[in-house]
Amino acid sequence: MTQNVRVLGISGSLRQKSYNTAALHAAIALAPKSMSVEIASIRDIPLYDQDVYDKEHPAAATRFREQCKAADAILFVTPEYNYSVPGALKNAIDWASRKPDVPLHGKPCAIMGATTGVLGTARCQYHLRQILVSMDMRAVNQPEVMIGSAKTKFDDELTLIDKTTGELIQKLMQALHDLTLKLR
Repeated sequence: MTQNVRVLGISGSLRQKSYNTAALHAAIALAPKSMSVEIASIRDIPLYDQDVYDKEHPAAATRFREQCKAADAILFVTPEYNYSVPGALKNAIDWASRKPDVPLHGKPCAIMGATTGVLGTARCQYHLRQILVSMDMRAVNQPEVMIGSAKTKFDDELTLIDKTTGELIQKLMQALHDLTLKLR
């Protein structure tokens, strides 16, 4: 019997016409049938502040933490800003990484990203993996999906048109599915 895996997909880009959000939608379409993917918005999460966290959690931060807690696994799809993780994504992770209840702790995850540059988010993904270690998250190691030259991989409507990229994304989603079941 196939077990359903609930994934929370997080785009690290706030842009409306984002290649990363488009890649997230491609991942949803290419996911195994027994995997469901909910998209979390990080747009309205305020800057992390321990004083605010200690008193109350803003609604957007609370919603994000609850989505993380309910998911079996996390899919991070992120651009690379200045060789690293976008501030909005790091901020969201900060809200979901605080004790006493750390909703990301120990969860399986996968990382992919798109950029118009040729390196395809390689440096960002390395930094994100370092951040996720602090919550003991279990990242899929292979395949690595670093979508370089994104303008050539998506059409004007931001639909993925590159077959090789689609195959890699499909393999990544299957690997996330399998890792999640293995860790249950």
